[in-house]
Amino acid sequence: MGQIVGAALVSHHPGLMQCEEFRRAMGAGEDSDLIAGYARLRQQLEGLKPDVVVVFDSHWFTTGYHLVDGGTRYTGTYLSDEMPWYLHGVPYDYRGHPQLALDIEAVSRERGGYNRAIQHPDLGRHYATVNLVKHLRLEMSDTPVVTVSSCQNCSWQHFLESGETIGEAIRRSGLRVVLLGSGALSHKFNGIDWKPNHPRIFHESNVSSPENIASDKRAIALMEEGRHDQILARWDEDYRRKPWEAFGAHYLQMLGAMGGAACRAKGTALSAYENARGTGNIHIWFDTEAA
Repeated sequence: MGQIVGAALVSHHPGLMQCEEFRRAMGAGEDSDLIAGYARLRQQLEGLKPDVVVVFDSHWFTTGYHLVDGGTRYTGTYLSDEMPWYLHGVPYDYRGHPQLALDIEAVSRERGGYNRAIQHPDLGRHYATVNLVKHLRLEMSDTPVVTVSSCQNCSWQHFLESGETIGEAIRRSGLRVVLLGSGALSHKFNGIDWKPNHPRIFHESNVSSPENIASDKRAIALMEEGRHDQILARWDEDYRRKPWEAFGAHYLQMLGAMGGAACRAKGTALSAYENARGTGNIHIWFDTEAA
């Protein structure tokens, strides 16, 4: 029987792909703690040695289906159309896992769901996946990666159901899998003419508003307690309204795979809570075996 051996909510923001010298200039002499957090997350992965890493990509927007990328191998050079002035020329070469993608679709069809596998060699990459592949050195470990989209015409319940299907497919697969929800919490950008509140740009006081900071920290505290049910209970009146990146698809699908409201996996912060152009970012690890 397959098993989800670990999971994490992970930041992917493009500033982390700039050189250390530039990051330290933005950080008033200090690097982003999210960089050190990647090293801490790599240690978790090295200890677990998963058969597959599933990335819930908050930048891959689809309509009508939750798509699961079932390619055999991904090779190319990444250029961001959002921030091409510094996120460009990123080479990538990593394996996929076609059978897991097909298994997810099979379980979804059996249940009357909306998860579908796609295996198109020209399908583009998104930096919510590519940045994690690079920082977590998944190419070097030759760990297969399966990316799941964020379907934009969904309610939060649909994301949970998508995750439930993925969790069931993993259980039937015999694979040891780590889930990565790639995205931010509150995701309101500061204006183009915004002036920082703190000289260290990554500092949490530069997140878009005190209300968003407070909301993010409430969610982080609940994750640390393993009370995902309480996050879901407040979803419509709080986290959906902020809103989280991709309306929280990356977290909700990951949570659905781990049991949804019944999940009690406690989170451990692997980084500080930080700003990125107004958005709230953190790495949090969930010990699914302990749960």
